[in-house]
Amino acid sequence: MTTQAAEATISPLSDETSKFFETWLAVDGPVALRLRQRLFPVEADENGRGIIFPPTYADIGYNIDTLADGTRVATIDTVGSQANRLESIFKSTGKNDKGEELNSLASLVPQIEIVLPKTGGKKGGKKLAQTQGDADVAEHIEKRSLLDLAHRSADAVVLSCPTLAPEIAKAFEALRNKGNAASLCAIAPTSLVFGVWDSRGGSGEKRPRLVRSLIRAWDVEVLHSAAQFNSVWKALNEDAKKELTAEEKKKGKLELSAVGLKDAPATFRKTDKIPQFVGGAPNPEARVLGGVLAKGAIERDVTINLVALRGLRGKDDKETKEVQQYLLSLALLAATVDLELFLREGCLLRYADEKDEWKTVPRRGEPRPIEIFPSLSQLTEHAQAAALLFKSKWPNGLKEQGKPVLEHEFNIEEAKKLLAKKDGDAPADALG
Repeated sequence: MTTQAAEATISPLSDETSKFFETWLAVDGPVALRLRQRLFPVEADENGRGIIFPPTYADIGYNIDTLADGTRVATIDTVGSQANRLESIFKSTGKNDKGEELNSLASLVPQIEIVLPKTGGKKGGKKLAQTQGDADVAEHIEKRSLLDLAHRSADAVVLSCPTLAPEIAKAFEALRNKGNAASLCAIAPTSLVFGVWDSRGGSGEKRPRLVRSLIRAWDVEVLHSAAQFNSVWKALNEDAKKELTAEEKKKGKLELSAVGLKDAPATFRKTDKIPQFVGGAPNPEARVLGGVLAKGAIERDVTINLVALRGLRGKDDKETKEVQQYLLSLALLAATVDLELFLREGCLLRYADEKDEWKTVPRRGEPRPIEIFPSLSQLTEHAQAAALLFKSKWPNGLKEQGKPVLEHEFNIEEAKKLLAKKDGDAPADALG
């Protein structure tokens, strides 16, 4: 489809919904769109209370804050984790016999993949292939989608691809020096939707998330667990026990319980920083964590930052509108699609309400409910039309015989060059 034809189909939304888009993107429009969803554990009781397992962190265990009134609030899924889950909704899950994406949202963004060095070969790959009768073992090719990379288009793996890195660098420079987001929008639009920091590149450009999502549980009580692993140790004769004990002391690397040859209790966390007993009694802070009982609400808060979105421009007013319409469509899709809320073992959630209630947040005054909100199909159609414009903006440097090149090889020599930079040249990336 030509650019002119794409322009003709840029607004398949109803007139009423199109007005919402125009209002949200207007200079004097609201500062944000907000959504708060109530969640329940699938094993919740009739009052909605249930036990769930938050993520654990080194040294601290669960991330739980105690408010001034004594209420304890647990982080169930962080902003970075939510961003990674949301970004994956645009990832390809394969194509049908007609070459069409099985995931309709995958056609909305470029499916760039990084080809990593082949495994197998010199160190036994071919021998393993002969053993298994599978020649592919020696030539296995590992790939990583750009949508899976922790730092998105600013990831070290991208900088190590000589065919991709120069165009990404140009896009970041245009964003940094001219405020023009169109090039990055064409190559890696989700980097703008979910935030990116070119901390390892030359520009140092940093853009905030347009979509911010976080899950918290309120009024929680921490629970603990205990387990006992029973091995065959009791069934061994004394000679075998002596030999294994002597070998354990001789090697000094692993304990018998660590390799499953001796009984092992699991009642305390593995840390030297917290005493297991205080005053002769087990220290709760040192116990193995067993989830939290959420007596209050479990809430997912989603914010679309319209101020940050309006800060993204094109080369002129026309292209600025195209950039903002496209990114707003992607942001709304990311925030609207129902996620699979199986966050980790012991944390399977469901949505409590049949319908979401979105609100606009004005510069002054209270948030206002949005009475009519675009449907998922409307947002998808709008994003498809907007995406066509940016397919036509695909940089020539990423084309081969006029067609987009989506696979780029990781180069180990380019990766080594990153290590030559001074520590001060490569700050840690705060966006996940």
